Amino acid sequence: MSGPVSITRTFNATPEQVFGAWTTPAAFAVWFGTAALAVSDVKMDVRVGGAWKATMQLPDGSLKYWLGEYTEVDGPSRLALTISDEPSEPAGDAVTVDITAVENGTEMTMVQSAEGFDDAGKAAVIAGYTAFFDDMEKLLAG
Repeated sequence: MSGPVSITRTFNATPEQVFGAWTTPAAFAVWFGTAALAVSDVKMDVRVGGAWKATMQLPDGSLKYWLGEYTEVDGPSRLALTISDEPSEPAGDAVTVDITAVENGTEMTMVQSAEGFDDAGKAAVIAGYTAFFDDMEKLLAG
């Protein structure tokens, strides 16, 4: 499995709602990590060069700190950011989110560079995002 991770989903929602799920702290905390994990302390400065961060509590009680920077903000059609769970390496992987209105909803394509991930690591990233986006779908339907 070489190259970036790419996932496309269609939601019964508007492009503005999908973009908002990525850029509104309260919404992001609901789907990022799924309902199984508590996500708190979400801060978002949604502008090019702005930073974002979130704290995730894992089932064993330990904390994972996520952070990154917005590199492109063209709402509601495109968002690009970096993502890292290593505070000492904030540059992280590049993520792009393309959002397009389609018949009966909105198509979202998320691509993450996944540098340095082996096949098992990429499979875990895909499984994680698939679960995240299942929760995003519930949030957007609610």
